[in-house]
Amino acid sequence: MNMQNSEFRSGFVAIVGRPNVGKSTLLNAILGQKIAITSPKAQTTRNRILGIQSLPEGQILYLDTPGIHRAKGKLNTFMVEQALGACNDVDLILLLVEANSQPGVAENHILELLKSSDTPVVLVLNKIDLVPKPQLLALIQAYSERYDFQAIVPISSLKGDGVKELEKLILPLLPEGPRYYPEDMVTDLPERFIVAEMIREQVLKQTREEIPYGVAVVIETFTEKPAQNLTVIQAAINLEREAHKKIVLGKGGTRIRSIGQAARFDIERFLGQRVFLELFVRIEKNWTDSDRLLKEFGYSEK
Repeated sequence: MNMQNSEFRSGFVAIVGRPNVGKSTLLNAILGQKIAITSPKAQTTRNRILGIQSLPEGQILYLDTPGIHRAKGKLNTFMVEQALGACNDVDLILLLVEANSQPGVAENHILELLKSSDTPVVLVLNKIDLVPKPQLLALIQAYSERYDFQAIVPISSLKGDGVKELEKLILPLLPEGPRYYPEDMVTDLPERFIVAEMIREQVLKQTREEIPYGVAVVIETFTEKPAQNLTVIQAAINLEREAHKKIVLGKGGTRIRSIGQAARFDIERFLGQRVFLELFVRIEKNWTDSDRLLKEFGYSEK
């Protein structure tokens, strides 16, 4: 469609909610490919992640945000500022909540924050596959009494139920505007960022509760060899404590090999070519409260 067509719509849509509610899973489902990492651990997403959906009649720019929570520490404060900052300059907000639980302290806190914004809000009830219909209707009523939503949409981002209906509802709520990005782009993030996130995802998934979320991955080298259809990547897994190193390495290095194999599989699918991935572990004590290291690891507005 010609960009000058007056009916072409485009705009920014922030996906917000408390930690671990399924925001990244929803973004991946909408885009049809993985650009945002997921794990059972809360606060997996740390940065605003832009996902670009190009349609014949418009372009929707989704901002996946860190979970909104009462922040303690510099890294947590950075994450919440990323989420709240995303709400200020968007055309629409999707508030994602779990359909299998009543509004709690976290949800009420977010609703209070949203009341100070003039941006329209669509409530998205996720995980509807886990609740019976009468319970879902009661939840819709409970949220309706708390906030004047533009719409309320039940979905299951994991199974894809209701996602297409949500997409159809979003576009008419956006203003007329240009195509901001080429049609073949799905994100503006550099490849290095997504690769680092895919490695961090496997660390979180494979260490589960043994390692807290204080993991940062830095790509040290990223060398493309087109003649061999190969990319050679060296990455450092940064941990806060010496005791965590043995857990990540595993007995005889078994766990870090498993992390590398699983991450390499995702990276190869993302890059569309073979990958040689070398991982090593580095200890950076208390990096989550170090201004210098937060900036070095990419958790800084600057």
